[in-house]
Amino acid sequence: MDGKTLTLDEYREMVEKVIDYKNNNNEMPTKIVISDIEINKEEYIDMIERVNKFILEIGRSPKSIKIKKYNDEINLNNLNY
Repeated sequence: MDGKTLTLDEYREMVEKVIDYKNNNNEMPTKIVISDIEINKEEYIDMIERVNKFILEIGRSPKSIKIKKYNDEINLNNLNY
């Protein structure tokens, strides 16, 4: 998983799959697969939080979103959106 990124379109597809799964199963999926990349629940939650923060601070969507391992330490001075 280290160093992988999703395009904005892939990210939107991931969010749509998470929402669809939640609506159909009343729980969040344990993992999602987008473009042959497996993303676990902790990773996609982290991605969604970072993208939301980016949009609030910058006012637009990022071009790509880095997939971080859940246990990666986040440096708030050097966020990779």
